[in-house]
Amino acid sequence: MELMFYLAGAVAVLASLKVVTGKNTIHALLYLVVSLLAVAVCFYLMGAPFAAGLEVIVYAGAILVLFVFSVMLFNLNHDEVLFARQSQGLGFWAGPVVLAMCLLALLVNIIQSAEIQDKLTVNLVDAKQVGILLYGPYLLAVEIASFLLLAGLIAGYHYARPEGPGSHGGRS
Repeated sequence: MELMFYLAGAVAVLASLKVVTGKNTIHALLYLVVSLLAVAVCFYLMGAPFAAGLEVIVYAGAILVLFVFSVMLFNLNHDEVLFARQSQGLGFWAGPVVLAMCLLALLVNIIQSAEIQDKLTVNLVDAKQVGILLYGPYLLAVEIASFLLLAGLIAGYHYARPEGPGSHGGRS
């Protein structure tokens, strides 16, 4: 079980490094999905299936949709097509596919292994308890975080919008 945890952690670290060092925004987003899924596997192996589910739903789902929307809104891929070297074929998919297949094999092994399932200690935390905490004592922190995400998106749009007639100028 420890080997699987370290393997998932290694996949998360490798994918995260590719996110930071990658030159293509879309490829970086693909690696970010793989990294977040690997972290979810780590949570599951630590006995926190609810946190693993939240990791997949909130981060690998909703936050990545926000990132893809931002990339489309700012037209970042258009700049990369003009100035970056063009990759031919499907070779650029190899990295995310290999890491994702490694995670898939790991997950299948975890789910099918009765020995691993017996070793996992699960502390059940239902959604009501999480909601009470998020919208109770941590309400202000959750609202500030959502406001900061919105402010960042608006500021990014302001600085990335194209300059031209009818535009009030983006970058000055």
